[in-house]
Amino acid sequence: MQARSSAAELPAAAGSGGWRLRWPLRRPAGAAAAEGRAESGLKRAHFSEWRLPFWLLAPQLFILLLFFFIPSVRALIQAFQLTDPFGATTQWVGFQNFERLLRSNAYWSSVQVTAVFTVAQNVVTLSVALLLAFATNHILRGRGAYRTILLLPYAIAPAIAGIMLAFLFNPRVGPVAHMLQGLGFDWDPNRNSGHALALIVMAASWKHICYNYIFLVAALLSVPHSILESAYLDGAGPIQRFLRISLPMIAPTLFFLIVINFVYGLFETFAIVDATTRGGPAGATSILVYKVYQDGFVTLDLGSSAAQSVILMALALLLTFAQFRFIERRVNYSV
Repeated sequence: MQARSSAAELPAAAGSGGWRLRWPLRRPAGAAAAEGRAESGLKRAHFSEWRLPFWLLAPQLFILLLFFFIPSVRALIQAFQLTDPFGATTQWVGFQNFERLLRSNAYWSSVQVTAVFTVAQNVVTLSVALLLAFATNHILRGRGAYRTILLLPYAIAPAIAGIMLAFLFNPRVGPVAHMLQGLGFDWDPNRNSGHALALIVMAASWKHICYNYIFLVAALLSVPHSILESAYLDGAGPIQRFLRISLPMIAPTLFFLIVINFVYGLFETFAIVDATTRGGPAGATSILVYKVYQDGFVTLDLGSSAAQSVILMALALLLTFAQFRFIERRVNYSV
């Protein structure tokens, strides 16, 4: 009774004493909105003047302008010009560089080699990385050392990776080549175009497997353990759980890696080809990005080289669009 009376007298005492009791549920609308924004986890940066964000972005914008936008515009203009080998005189020729290029048998041969190389490199890289990522989740001891060893090739420069594979598979002094020859396999990438193409596929894949491995391990770790445990209790083995549960759930990551691998095969394998086969034998490994270099800096056909770079960029955009248009619709982003 005494507790009830004291609680009932609180509002009266508050009104008579001159102070006001603030109930916890009665908050200003502005404070509630501010708390809601804070709880949402979104942060917004406000700059008092425009100079600060400009100077923060200036270094990156300068690098993009100097090494991307200006060369791209220059290559686009030069693709419609005929330039002498020393760059002294230029003549506007319109689409003649493209017409001459599309009538060239050597160029179409390079296109075929690039298609085979890119697809083979994508398949080998993604398959091996997926197998290694699957094995990582089933290693009980030394998992950290296992991951470290697999990530080491990522720190090696592409040219060094090409030189290493060229030495290992050299038909005269390479230990792997001697092993293949001892098994009765006549390995010689200096004369056999198929062997040379397989060599650059192995070199490019070995260099890029670790990149795919990083994303696949992270994707497999995000698969809910409760679903895997339920499948285990139902009698599903490790391979069945991987193929029927984990693999469909990491489909967004696989799609991302497919796009990245195609871009890597088209643009970032120049150093590997140059250090491994130099486009030989007889142009059998001269992929498009290497042919751009050969025509532009070896034979000094600047107009043809610029036209090839424009076509290569358009091809990369077309492949990326096709992948997003026809493959992404089959990717399930919900868990």
